[in-house]
Amino acid sequence: MNQDDATIFAKASGSGRAAITVLRLSGPACASIIDRICRSRPAARQAALRTLHDPSNGDVLDRALVLWFPGPGSYTGEDAAELHLHGGVAVSDAVSDTLVRLGARPAEPGEFTQRAFRNGRLDLLEAEGVADLIEAETQAQRRQALRQADGALSRLYDSWSNRLRHLLAHQEALIDFPDEDLPEEVEDRLQADLASLQEEIGHHLAQGEVGERIRSGLFFAIIGPPNVGKSSLLNRLAGRDAAIVSDVAGTTRDALEVRLVLGDVPVTLIDTAGLRDTKDPVEAEGVRRARKHAEQADLVLVVRDPKAVPTPAPVGLRIWNKCDTGAAPEGWLPVSARTGENIPRLLELLETEARRLTATAGAPPTRARHRAGLAETVGFLSDARQEEFAELRGEALRLALRTLGRLTGAVGVEDLLDTVFGQFCIGK
Repeated sequence: MNQDDATIFAKASGSGRAAITVLRLSGPACASIIDRICRSRPAARQAALRTLHDPSNGDVLDRALVLWFPGPGSYTGEDAAELHLHGGVAVSDAVSDTLVRLGARPAEPGEFTQRAFRNGRLDLLEAEGVADLIEAETQAQRRQALRQADGALSRLYDSWSNRLRHLLAHQEALIDFPDEDLPEEVEDRLQADLASLQEEIGHHLAQGEVGERIRSGLFFAIIGPPNVGKSSLLNRLAGRDAAIVSDVAGTTRDALEVRLVLGDVPVTLIDTAGLRDTKDPVEAEGVRRARKHAEQADLVLVVRDPKAVPTPAPVGLRIWNKCDTGAAPEGWLPVSARTGENIPRLLELLETEARRLTATAGAPPTRARHRAGLAETVGFLSDARQEEFAELRGEALRLALRTLGRLTGAVGVEDLLDTVFGQFCIGK
Protein backbone atom coordinates (compact mmCIF):
# COMPACT_ATOMS: atom_id res chain seq x y z
CA MET A 1 0.00 0.00 0.00
CA ASN A 2 1.36 3.39 -0.97
CA GLN A 3 2.14 5.64 1.98
CA ASP A 4 2.60 8.86 0.05
CA ASP A 5 0.99 12.24 0.78
CA ALA A 6 -1.33 12.12 -2.20
CA THR A 7 -4.93 13.19 -2.03
CA ILE A 8 -7.06 10.08 -2.47
CA PHE A 9 -10.68 9.46 -3.45
CA ALA A 10 -12.99 6.47 -3.68
CA LYS A 11 -16.63 5.54 -3.91
CA ALA A 12 -17.99 5.09 -0.38
CA SER A 13 -21.38 3.77 -1.48
CA GLY A 14 -22.24 0.45 -3.11
CA SER A 15 -21.51 -0.44 -6.70
CA GLY A 16 -24.13 -0.60 -9.44
CA ARG A 17 -27.14 1.61 -10.10
CA ALA A 18 -28.38 3.71 -7.19
CA ALA A 19 -30.12 7.00 -6.51
CA ILE A 20 -27.02 8.46 -4.87
CA THR A 21 -23.31 7.73 -5.24
CA VAL A 22 -20.97 9.03 -2.53
CA LEU A 23 -17.37 9.88 -3.41
CA ARG A 24 -15.08 10.70 -0.52
CA LEU A 25 -11.76 12.53 -0.70
CA SER A 26 -8.94 12.95 1.76
CA GLY A 27 -5.51 14.56 1.63
CA PRO A 28 -3.55 17.81 1.51
CA ALA A 29 -4.96 18.98 -1.83
CA CYS A 30 -8.56 18.29 -0.84
CA ALA A 31 -9.39 21.95 -0.10
CA SER A 32 -8.04 23.25 -3.41
CA ILE A 33 -9.79 20.50 -5.38
CA ILE A 34 -13.14 21.29 -3.74
CA ASP A 35 -12.61 25.00 -4.38
CA ARG A 36 -11.92 24.38 -8.05
CA ILE A 37 -14.79 22.01 -8.85
CA CYS A 38 -17.38 23.70 -6.59
CA ARG A 39 -16.18 27.33 -7.01
CA SER A 40 -17.52 27.91 -3.51
CA ARG A 41 -16.52 25.66 -0.61
CA PRO A 42 -19.34 24.82 1.86
CA ALA A 43 -19.06 25.67 5.54
CA ALA A 44 -17.42 22.96 7.62
CA ARG A 45 -19.65 19.96 8.34
CA GLN A 46 -22.68 21.47 6.62
CA ALA A 47 -24.20 19.88 3.54
CA ALA A 48 -24.61 22.35 0.69
CA LEU A 49 -25.91 22.00 -2.84
CA ARG A 50 -23.26 22.85 -5.41
CA THR A 51 -22.86 22.66 -9.16
CA LEU A 52 -19.72 20.68 -9.93
CA HIS A 53 -17.60 21.91 -12.85
CA ASP A 54 -14.67 20.54 -14.79
CA PRO A 55 -12.09 23.35 -14.37
CA SER A 56 -10.36 22.42 -17.64
CA ASN A 57 -13.34 23.34 -19.84
CA GLY A 58 -16.08 24.62 -17.54
CA ASP A 59 -18.44 21.71 -18.28
CA VAL A 60 -21.08 21.00 -15.65
CA LEU A 61 -20.51 17.55 -14.15
CA ASP A 62 -23.45 17.29 -11.75
CA ARG A 63 -25.54 19.06 -9.13
CA ALA A 64 -24.50 17.47 -5.86
CA LEU A 65 -24.52 17.78 -2.11
CA VAL A 66 -21.01 18.60 -0.88
CA LEU A 67 -19.67 18.22 2.66
CA TRP A 68 -16.36 19.67 3.80
CA PHE A 69 -14.46 18.22 6.82
CA PRO A 70 -11.31 20.20 7.66
CA GLY A 71 -8.56 18.26 9.43
CA PRO A 72 -7.73 17.17 12.01
CA GLY A 73 -11.40 16.76 12.94
CA SER A 74 -12.20 14.33 10.12
CA TYR A 75 -12.29 10.54 9.91
CA THR A 76 -8.76 10.39 8.50
CA GLY A 77 -7.39 13.36 10.47
CA GLU A 78 -6.71 15.13 7.14
CA ASP A 79 -8.75 17.62 5.13
CA ALA A 80 -11.60 15.53 3.70
CA ALA A 81 -14.79 15.93 1.71
CA GLU A 82 -17.77 14.01 0.42
CA LEU A 83 -19.56 14.45 -2.89
CA HIS A 84 -23.12 13.06 -2.92
CA LEU A 85 -23.67 12.61 -6.64
CA HIS A 86 -26.55 11.35 -8.73
CA GLY A 87 -26.16 7.60 -9.04
CA GLY A 88 -25.51 7.20 -12.74
CA VAL A 89 -22.25 5.51 -13.69
CA ALA A 90 -21.48 8.25 -16.21
CA VAL A 91 -21.73 10.89 -13.47
CA SER A 92 -19.31 9.20 -11.09
CA ASP A 93 -16.93 8.39 -13.96
CA ALA A 94 -16.88 12.02 -15.12
CA VAL A 95 -16.27 13.35 -11.62
CA SER A 96 -13.59 10.70 -10.97
CA ASP A 97 -11.76 11.62 -14.19
CA THR A 98 -11.83 15.27 -13.16
CA LEU A 99 -10.44 14.46 -9.71
CA VAL A 100 -7.54 12.58 -11.30
CA ARG A 101 -6.76 15.53 -13.56
CA LEU A 102 -6.72 17.77 -10.48
CA GLY A 103 -4.06 15.59 -8.84
CA ALA A 104 -6.01 13.08 -6.76
CA ARG A 105 -5.65 9.34 -7.18
CA PRO A 106 -7.98 6.39 -6.50
CA ALA A 107 -7.61 5.03 -2.97
CA GLU A 108 -6.41 1.52 -2.26
CA PRO A 109 -8.37 -0.90 -0.04
CA GLY A 110 -8.42 0.35 3.55
CA GLU A 111 -6.38 3.47 2.81
CA PHE A 112 -8.81 5.91 4.44
CA THR A 113 -8.81 3.91 7.67
CA GLN A 114 -5.04 3.40 7.53
CA ARG A 115 -4.60 7.18 7.34
CA ALA A 116 -6.96 7.49 10.33
CA PHE A 117 -4.72 5.04 12.20
CA ARG A 118 -1.50 6.83 11.24
CA ASN A 119 -2.96 10.18 12.25
CA GLY A 120 -4.04 8.91 15.66
CA ARG A 121 -7.78 9.00 14.99
CA LEU A 122 -8.13 5.34 15.99
CA ASP A 123 -5.87 2.46 16.99
CA LEU A 124 -5.35 -0.88 15.31
CA LEU A 125 -8.01 -2.71 17.33
CA GLU A 126 -10.58 -0.01 16.56
CA ALA A 127 -9.66 -0.17 12.87
CA GLU A 128 -10.26 -3.93 12.87
CA GLY A 129 -13.61 -3.27 14.54
CA VAL A 130 -14.54 -0.91 11.70
CA ALA A 131 -13.68 -3.63 9.16
CA ASP A 132 -15.80 -6.16 11.04
CA LEU A 133 -18.68 -3.70 11.27
CA ILE A 134 -18.69 -3.32 7.48
CA GLU A 135 -18.74 -7.09 7.04
CA ALA A 136 -21.31 -7.81 9.80
CA GLU A 137 -24.14 -10.08 8.61
CA THR A 138 -25.95 -10.61 11.92
CA GLN A 139 -26.87 -8.52 14.94
CA ALA A 140 -24.42 -10.47 17.13
CA GLN A 141 -21.59 -9.61 14.73
CA ARG A 142 -22.75 -5.99 14.62
CA ARG A 143 -22.76 -5.67 18.42
CA GLN A 144 -19.32 -7.25 18.79
CA ALA A 145 -17.79 -5.16 16.00
CA LEU A 146 -19.35 -1.96 17.32
CA ARG A 147 -17.93 -2.57 20.81
CA GLN A 148 -14.47 -3.07 19.31
CA ALA A 149 -14.76 -0.06 16.98
CA ASP A 150 -15.83 2.06 19.97
CA GLY A 151 -12.64 1.08 21.82
CA ALA A 152 -13.80 -1.57 24.32
CA LEU A 153 -10.81 -3.84 23.61
CA SER A 154 -8.44 -0.88 23.39
CA ARG A 155 -9.45 0.44 26.81
CA LEU A 156 -9.03 -3.01 28.36
CA TYR A 157 -5.58 -3.57 26.84
CA ASP A 158 -4.49 -0.01 27.69
CA SER A 159 -5.48 -0.59 31.33
CA TRP A 160 -3.30 -3.70 31.39
CA SER A 161 -0.44 -1.75 29.81
CA ASN A 162 -0.73 0.91 32.53
CA ARG A 163 -0.63 -1.76 35.22
CA LEU A 164 2.41 -3.31 33.55
CA ARG A 165 4.20 0.04 33.51
CA HIS A 166 3.46 0.44 37.21
CA LEU A 167 4.82 -3.04 37.95
CA LEU A 168 7.88 -2.35 35.80
CA ALA A 169 8.53 0.84 37.78
CA HIS A 170 8.47 -1.13 41.02
CA GLN A 171 10.75 -3.73 39.49
CA GLU A 172 13.20 -1.03 38.37
CA ALA A 173 13.25 0.26 41.94
CA LEU A 174 14.31 -3.17 43.15
CA ILE A 175 17.07 -3.18 40.51
CA ASP A 176 18.29 0.38 41.16
CA PHE A 177 18.38 0.09 44.93
CA PRO A 178 19.58 -3.44 45.64
CA ASP A 179 21.44 -2.38 48.79
CA GLU A 180 18.53 -0.52 50.31
CA ASP A 181 16.49 -2.18 52.99
CA LEU A 182 13.29 -2.21 51.02
CA PRO A 183 10.40 -3.86 52.85
CA GLU A 184 9.77 -7.48 51.98
CA GLU A 185 6.19 -6.63 51.14
CA VAL A 186 7.44 -4.75 48.03
CA GLU A 187 8.60 -8.02 46.49
CA ASP A 188 5.52 -9.89 47.74
CA ARG A 189 3.17 -7.23 46.38
CA LEU A 190 4.94 -7.29 43.02
CA GLN A 191 4.52 -11.04 42.76
CA ALA A 192 0.85 -10.87 43.77
CA ASP A 193 0.11 -8.14 41.22
CA LEU A 194 1.90 -10.10 38.50
CA ALA A 195 -0.15 -13.19 39.32
CA SER A 196 -3.39 -11.19 39.27
CA LEU A 197 -2.61 -9.59 35.92
CA GLN A 198 -1.57 -12.91 34.39
CA GLU A 199 -4.82 -14.49 35.57
CA GLU A 200 -6.94 -11.66 34.13
CA ILE A 201 -5.28 -11.79 30.72
CA GLY A 202 -5.46 -15.59 30.72
CA HIS A 203 -9.20 -15.50 31.45
CA HIS A 204 -9.73 -13.00 28.63
CA LEU A 205 -7.61 -15.13 26.29
CA ALA A 206 -9.85 -18.13 27.03
CA GLN A 207 -12.76 -16.21 25.47
CA GLY A 208 -10.89 -15.81 22.19
CA GLU A 209 -12.58 -18.75 20.49
CA VAL A 210 -15.97 -17.24 21.30
CA GLY A 211 -15.06 -13.91 19.71
CA GLU A 212 -13.80 -15.60 16.57
CA ARG A 213 -16.92 -17.77 16.41
CA ILE A 214 -19.12 -14.68 16.43
CA ARG A 215 -16.96 -12.98 13.83
CA SER A 216 -16.49 -15.94 11.46
CA GLY A 217 -19.54 -18.04 12.32
CA LEU A 218 -20.13 -21.55 13.64
CA PHE A 219 -19.88 -24.87 11.80
CA PHE A 220 -22.50 -27.56 12.36
CA ALA A 221 -21.88 -30.94 10.65
CA ILE A 222 -24.65 -33.42 9.78
CA ILE A 223 -23.26 -36.92 10.28
CA GLY A 224 -24.80 -40.37 9.87
CA PRO A 225 -25.05 -43.54 7.76
CA PRO A 226 -26.19 -43.39 4.12
CA ASN A 227 -29.86 -42.91 3.33
CA VAL A 228 -30.99 -41.64 6.73
CA GLY A 229 -32.13 -38.35 5.19
CA LYS A 230 -29.20 -36.07 5.97
CA SER A 231 -29.56 -34.15 2.69
CA SER A 232 -33.33 -33.93 3.11
CA LEU A 233 -32.79 -32.54 6.59
CA LEU A 234 -30.33 -29.97 5.24
CA ASN A 235 -32.87 -28.88 2.62
CA ARG A 236 -35.62 -28.61 5.24
CA LEU A 237 -33.46 -26.50 7.57
CA ALA A 238 -32.23 -24.32 4.70
CA GLY A 239 -35.73 -23.84 3.35
CA ARG A 240 -34.66 -24.72 -0.20
CA ASP A 241 -33.36 -27.59 -2.33
CA ALA A 242 -29.66 -27.11 -1.64
CA ALA A 243 -28.68 -30.79 -1.79
CA ILE A 244 -29.54 -33.58 -4.22
CA VAL A 245 -31.83 -36.14 -2.58
CA SER A 246 -31.86 -39.74 -3.81
CA ASP A 247 -32.70 -43.23 -2.55
CA VAL A 248 -29.35 -44.41 -3.91
CA ALA A 249 -26.89 -44.88 -1.06
CA GLY A 250 -23.73 -42.79 -1.36
CA THR A 251 -25.29 -39.99 -3.43
CA THR A 252 -23.58 -37.35 -1.25
CA ARG A 253 -19.85 -37.73 -1.73
CA ASP A 254 -18.45 -34.31 -0.93
CA ALA A 255 -19.48 -31.88 1.78
CA LEU A 256 -22.19 -29.40 0.89
CA GLU A 257 -22.40 -26.16 2.87
CA VAL A 258 -25.40 -23.93 3.55
CA ARG A 259 -25.17 -20.62 5.40
CA LEU A 260 -27.90 -19.91 7.98
CA VAL A 261 -28.48 -17.46 10.80
CA LEU A 262 -29.41 -19.28 14.01
CA GLY A 263 -29.81 -17.53 17.32
CA ASP A 264 -28.49 -14.32 15.75
CA VAL A 265 -25.24 -16.13 14.87
CA PRO A 266 -24.02 -17.08 11.36
CA VAL A 267 -23.89 -20.87 11.05
CA THR A 268 -22.52 -22.98 8.21
CA LEU A 269 -24.48 -26.24 8.07
CA ILE A 270 -22.49 -29.03 6.40
CA ASP A 271 -24.08 -32.07 4.77
CA THR A 272 -21.56 -34.91 4.62
CA ALA A 273 -21.17 -38.28 2.96
CA GLY A 274 -22.83 -41.25 4.67
CA LEU A 275 -20.55 -43.07 7.09
CA ARG A 276 -19.92 -46.64 5.99
CA ASP A 277 -17.16 -48.96 4.80
CA THR A 278 -16.80 -48.75 1.03
CA LYS A 279 -14.37 -49.84 -1.66
CA ASP A 280 -15.31 -46.94 -3.93
CA PRO A 281 -12.27 -44.60 -3.67
CA VAL A 282 -14.33 -41.46 -4.30
CA GLU A 283 -16.95 -42.35 -1.69
CA ALA A 284 -14.19 -43.41 0.73
CA GLU A 285 -12.64 -39.96 0.40
CA GLY A 286 -16.06 -38.45 1.12
CA VAL A 287 -16.34 -40.57 4.27
CA ARG A 288 -12.87 -39.47 5.36
CA ARG A 289 -13.83 -35.82 4.89
CA ALA A 290 -17.09 -36.39 6.75
CA ARG A 291 -15.21 -37.68 9.78
CA LYS A 292 -12.83 -34.72 9.58
CA HIS A 293 -15.76 -32.27 9.50
CA ALA A 294 -17.21 -34.01 12.54
CA GLU A 295 -13.93 -33.57 14.42
CA GLN A 296 -13.69 -29.86 13.57
CA ALA A 297 -17.35 -28.89 13.89
CA ASP A 298 -18.66 -26.74 16.72
CA LEU A 299 -21.69 -29.05 16.88
CA VAL A 300 -22.39 -32.45 15.32
CA LEU A 301 -25.92 -33.39 14.26
CA VAL A 302 -25.99 -37.19 14.50
CA VAL A 303 -28.77 -38.48 12.24
CA ARG A 304 -30.36 -41.96 12.28
CA ASP A 305 -33.62 -43.43 11.01
CA PRO A 306 -35.64 -46.59 11.77
CA LYS A 307 -33.85 -48.60 9.05
CA ALA A 308 -30.30 -47.61 9.98
CA VAL A 309 -28.03 -50.34 11.29
CA PRO A 310 -27.38 -49.60 15.01
CA THR A 311 -23.83 -48.30 15.40
CA PRO A 312 -22.06 -46.30 18.09
CA ALA A 313 -23.16 -42.69 17.66
CA PRO A 314 -20.67 -39.80 17.82
CA VAL A 315 -21.11 -37.19 20.51
CA GLY A 316 -23.60 -34.54 19.42
CA LEU A 317 -27.25 -33.68 19.03
CA ARG A 318 -29.04 -36.97 18.30
CA ILE A 319 -31.74 -36.69 15.64
CA TRP A 320 -34.11 -39.54 14.72
CA ASN A 321 -35.25 -38.75 11.18
CA LYS A 322 -38.28 -40.33 9.46
CA CYS A 323 -40.11 -40.49 12.78
CA ASP A 324 -43.31 -40.84 10.75
CA THR A 325 -42.14 -44.40 9.87
CA GLY A 326 -40.85 -45.53 13.25
CA ALA A 327 -40.67 -44.36 16.87
CA ALA A 328 -37.49 -42.75 18.16
CA PRO A 329 -35.43 -44.42 20.90
CA GLU A 330 -34.98 -42.61 24.20
CA GLY A 331 -32.50 -39.75 23.99
CA TRP A 332 -33.13 -39.05 20.30
CA LEU A 333 -35.11 -36.10 18.93
CA PRO A 334 -37.81 -37.40 16.57
CA VAL A 335 -38.16 -35.36 13.35
CA SER A 336 -39.36 -35.87 9.81
CA ALA A 337 -37.57 -34.00 7.06
CA ARG A 338 -40.31 -35.20 4.68
CA THR A 339 -43.33 -33.88 6.62
CA GLY A 340 -41.63 -31.17 8.66
CA GLU A 341 -42.65 -32.75 11.97
CA ASN A 342 -40.62 -31.34 14.89
CA ILE A 343 -38.42 -29.25 12.58
CA PRO A 344 -39.34 -26.07 14.53
CA ARG A 345 -38.21 -27.82 17.73
CA LEU A 346 -34.92 -28.80 16.05
CA LEU A 347 -34.33 -25.21 14.89
CA GLU A 348 -35.03 -24.02 18.43
CA LEU A 349 -32.41 -26.42 19.82
CA LEU A 350 -29.88 -25.34 17.19
CA GLU A 351 -30.47 -21.68 18.02
CA THR A 352 -29.97 -22.45 21.71
CA GLU A 353 -26.68 -24.20 20.94
CA ALA A 354 -25.53 -21.31 18.74
CA ARG A 355 -26.21 -18.83 21.56
CA ARG A 356 -24.48 -21.07 24.11
CA LEU A 357 -21.38 -21.47 21.96
CA THR A 358 -21.07 -17.69 21.47
CA ALA A 359 -22.05 -16.51 24.95
CA THR A 360 -19.50 -14.07 26.36
CA ALA A 361 -19.21 -11.25 28.83
CA GLY A 362 -17.65 -7.99 27.69
CA ALA A 363 -15.50 -7.71 24.57
CA PRO A 364 -13.59 -10.92 23.71
CA PRO A 365 -10.58 -11.16 21.37
CA THR A 366 -11.83 -11.48 17.80
CA ARG A 367 -8.80 -12.50 15.75
CA ALA A 368 -6.01 -15.05 15.81
CA ARG A 369 -3.62 -12.06 15.97
CA HIS A 370 -5.16 -11.02 19.28
CA ARG A 371 -4.96 -14.50 20.77
CA ALA A 372 -1.34 -14.93 19.68
CA GLY A 373 -0.34 -11.58 21.23
CA LEU A 374 -2.20 -12.26 24.46
CA ALA A 375 -0.71 -15.75 24.74
CA GLU A 376 2.77 -14.28 24.28
CA THR A 377 2.05 -11.65 26.93
CA VAL A 378 0.91 -14.33 29.39
CA GLY A 379 4.08 -16.27 28.65
CA PHE A 380 6.31 -13.28 29.44
CA LEU A 381 4.40 -12.63 32.67
CA SER A 382 4.89 -16.27 33.64
CA ASP A 383 8.61 -15.95 32.92
CA ALA A 384 8.78 -12.80 35.07
CA ARG A 385 7.12 -14.52 38.03
CA GLN A 386 9.55 -17.44 37.88
CA GLU A 387 12.70 -15.39 37.28
CA GLU A 388 15.11 -15.17 40.24
CA PHE A 389 17.22 -12.32 38.89
CA ALA A 390 15.66 -8.87 39.07
CA GLU A 391 17.22 -7.68 35.81
CA LEU A 392 15.84 -10.64 33.85
CA ARG A 393 12.44 -10.20 35.44
CA GLY A 394 12.45 -6.57 34.34
CA GLU A 395 13.30 -7.61 30.79
CA ALA A 396 10.42 -10.09 30.76
CA LEU A 397 8.06 -7.31 31.90
CA ARG A 398 9.34 -5.01 29.15
CA LEU A 399 8.73 -7.73 26.56
CA ALA A 400 5.21 -8.27 27.91
CA LEU A 401 4.53 -4.54 27.68
CA ARG A 402 5.83 -4.38 24.12
CA THR A 403 3.78 -7.39 23.03
CA LEU A 404 0.62 -5.90 24.51
CA GLY A 405 1.36 -2.60 22.76
CA ARG A 406 1.54 -4.33 19.39
CA LEU A 407 -2.11 -5.32 19.73
CA THR A 408 -3.30 -1.71 19.72
CA GLY A 409 -0.61 -0.59 17.28
CA ALA A 410 1.21 1.49 19.89
CA VAL A 411 4.55 -0.12 18.99
CA GLY A 412 6.16 -2.02 16.13
CA VAL A 413 3.28 -2.91 13.79
CA GLU A 414 4.58 -1.74 10.42
CA ASP A 415 4.81 -5.32 9.17
CA LEU A 416 1.14 -5.85 10.04
CA LEU A 417 -0.42 -2.83 8.38
CA ASP A 418 -0.74 -4.11 4.82
CA THR A 419 -2.23 -7.36 6.13
CA VAL A 420 -4.77 -5.60 8.35
CA PHE A 421 -5.87 -2.79 6.05
CA GLY A 422 -5.64 -4.79 2.84
CA GLN A 423 -8.76 -6.68 3.97
CA PHE A 424 -10.88 -3.50 3.90
CA CYS A 425 -13.13 -2.52 1.03
CA ILE A 426 -12.09 0.36 -1.21
CA GLY A 427 -13.60 3.57 0.10
CA LYS A 428 -13.00 2.70 3.77
